[in-house]
Amino acid sequence: MDNLFKKDSQFLWHPYTQSKDCRKAPPVLIKKAKGLKLYDDRGNFYYDSISSWWCNVHGHNHPEIKKAINKQLNSLEHVLFAGFTHEPAIRLAEKLISLAPKNLRKVFFSDNGSTAVEVALKLSFQYWHNTGNTKKTKFVSLDYGYHGDTLGAMSVSGLDLFNEVFTPLLFSSYKVPSPYCYRCPMGKDKGHCAFDCLKPLAKLLQEKSQEICAIILEPLVLGAGGMIVYPKEYLEKAAVLAKKNNVHLILDEVATGFGRTGKMFACEYAPDVKPDIFCISKGITAGYLPLAATLAGEKIFRAFCDDYQQRKTFFHGHTYTANPVACSAALASLEIFEKDRTLERMQKIIPRFHQGLEKFRDLPLAGDARYIGLIGAIELVKNKQTKKSFGIAERIGLEVFRRGLKNNLVLRPLGSIIYLFLPLRIKENELRDILKRAYSVLKSLK
Repeated sequence: MDNLFKKDSQFLWHPYTQSKDCRKAPPVLIKKAKGLKLYDDRGNFYYDSISSWWCNVHGHNHPEIKKAINKQLNSLEHVLFAGFTHEPAIRLAEKLISLAPKNLRKVFFSDNGSTAVEVALKLSFQYWHNTGNTKKTKFVSLDYGYHGDTLGAMSVSGLDLFNEVFTPLLFSSYKVPSPYCYRCPMGKDKGHCAFDCLKPLAKLLQEKSQEICAIILEPLVLGAGGMIVYPKEYLEKAAVLAKKNNVHLILDEVATGFGRTGKMFACEYAPDVKPDIFCISKGITAGYLPLAATLAGEKIFRAFCDDYQQRKTFFHGHTYTANPVACSAALASLEIFEKDRTLERMQKIIPRFHQGLEKFRDLPLAGDARYIGLIGAIELVKNKQTKKSFGIAERIGLEVFRRGLKNNLVLRPLGSIIYLFLPLRIKENELRDILKRAYSVLKSLK
């Protein structure tokens, strides 16, 4: 095994990882996985408490998904999707349309969350161009929003740590305050919230709507921004503003889709919200293969349908668009949702999860506890009264990660925000054990 670690160090470049750290603490070598547990080369297990970057849904090594993948491999592994089609993509598109908000009627497949967002931005931009509104070229997003690592997705994201160095490469976009209730941008407390944080958005749309294509939002949870959970009323009001000012509403459900919040999609908590464009990925295949989709309504689709010489074609695509093996995995995952009544079963365990997280508030460094569905976060602070954050040099998140591994947990924090993003298949005894171990880790911090 030592030879493998040497080759890892020699040949690999790991994402979101300071390579210098790997000299002292090499990456964990995972040999196998089953259910909620990962097993390393030394026989140690780790609860996959962040769902392997938010994509594992039904646990590892699920027999039904493996069966579907193997069956598809026996007939068709891949074919280009321009001028060709296949049954898994057709069936999956039909299924996604049946689950998504009812105004969405068309599915454009791609490879991952960032590309799903790129497709959404380009669709919105070209829609306005195709319909003669060529002055609409800008986008609006939240200052704590995060939509991916490609240049367009970074341009509508607001995380300086991830994006600052690339600023010269990005296109300009408008940023408005996030509904970050623990650190209210308007200086209000929860008891006096009147959604004043929406006022900058309302003002911007009123003044600049003629140049704005769309507003892009992560519904109810700002993921990489700190697992910031916000009220559904904000989403509802933002949707009204978008419609009133004739700009598209793009919902990025890459992280929140497929049961994470207790519903199939987070926007279902606000059923009157009708996104114009809808981005999904991560949990779409339950974490087994890369796949993404961008959904749009019939009105947007029709704006691209014309004689070829009119140049309204959507010239966008990927080599692995609608890969049949990935589509088959996604179909199998959605069948498990129905067969196992996953969303219904979750309703019994979600309250226990939330009750367990409330106990973390007593810890000296726990400034806030927030949660929805099987997503939960604890924001660590140096001072609970002033809400003073830990500095980047203190690397509190790295210390939590290391102590988590010693306690059989995968905890990969977002700075000083410690979160759990649990697979939907979790059992009560596993939940209790994970919460107990996580509490122990955070209690040990000084």
